[in-house]
Amino acid sequence: MTDKLQWIRDELDNLRQQGLYNNIRTIDSAQGAWLNVDGKRVLNFCSNNYLGLANEPSLKMAAQKAIDQYGVGPAAVRTIAGTLSLHRKLEQRLAAFKGVADTISFQSGFASNLATVAGLVGKEDVVFSDELNHASIIDGSRLSGARIIRYAHNNPQALEDQIKQAGAYRRALVITDGVFSMDGDIAPLPDIVEVTERHNLLLMVDDAHGEGVLGRGGRGIVDHFGLHGRVDIEIGTLSKAFGVVGGYVAAHSEIVEWLRQRGRPFLFSSAVTAADAAACLAAVDILEASTERVDKLWNNTGYFKTEMKRLGFDIGRSATPITPVMLGEAPLAQQFSRSLFERDVFAMSLGFPTVPKGKARIRVMISAAHEKTDLDRGLEAFAQVGKELGVI
Repeated sequence: MTDKLQWIRDELDNLRQQGLYNNIRTIDSAQGAWLNVDGKRVLNFCSNNYLGLANEPSLKMAAQKAIDQYGVGPAAVRTIAGTLSLHRKLEQRLAAFKGVADTISFQSGFASNLATVAGLVGKEDVVFSDELNHASIIDGSRLSGARIIRYAHNNPQALEDQIKQAGAYRRALVITDGVFSMDGDIAPLPDIVEVTERHNLLLMVDDAHGEGVLGRGGRGIVDHFGLHGRVDIEIGTLSKAFGVVGGYVAAHSEIVEWLRQRGRPFLFSSAVTAADAAACLAAVDILEASTERVDKLWNNTGYFKTEMKRLGFDIGRSATPITPVMLGEAPLAQQFSRSLFERDVFAMSLGFPTVPKGKARIRVMISAAHEKTDLDRGLEAFAQVGKELGVI
């Protein structure tokens, strides 16, 4: 009898041989500048905890109070018996924070993208998508059944050319990441807005890595470029800079109402817990009260990037706290990560399919939780490993 699982074992062995097997490490501490990983205390250069809020006392207190009042689980989807007053309040506060008519919250940024793309376009429609958009946008586009037309990365002229060549369609949706998660570069949103306005197309921006990072007090890429009212849909996450978990869609009230009626993760998956919603509200309080954490994030980013360039590392085209250390081949990137870990620095390697073949890297995630001494410790380790492996 044929072993029906042999092909999986063969493929796993193939991943190991190519240096693409993902060794998932285990964390035994709260998120912060330092973590306990696989039983070892290490400097954290991996997490999306941009503002250091994941272990913030006021967020934990808010979550604990919510558990006391609402319990630990929602026990229903939002449309049946899962919508709490906390969900409504969070959506209202996020709308005010973003300067939009309304928001709808989801279980994750991934779910937000799936719900929005599949909810707005279908088989008679077309999606114009940046070629480096996040996997959740790609999956949402495929789920929708719409024709998918990719355009050259961050190239508004290429987008315009594709629109002109697309032929007949019923509706169209243009989608771009705001900040691209692997390279850290920023979409040329003003030019993309002009293209979509010229052709009267809906524009959607996934601002997962711009939320809490760009704009006034972390209000995101639309605020960063002063484009309020000219971007139809913003996808935000509560799982990165906000320090909790979840996602949301900020948009025209008609779009939000439609997603309440037809957004499949909203209709068919249990609501975000009360504890998470309450913690997110506490995070909004912090971002509205002060820009201190955002300012520190950017100060840390400037210092670390300047020093990495001085050491001779290639950090790509990043314009954000995401700092890719370009190494090329996946086995080298994996060895670099292991050597850093031996020196108490936790910075994971990224290879195909997360990034294209030949563009493997270490992606350093800078945080407001880092102090200058932490950054210096990391820079020292990078310098040692870079020389040891012949990278610099």
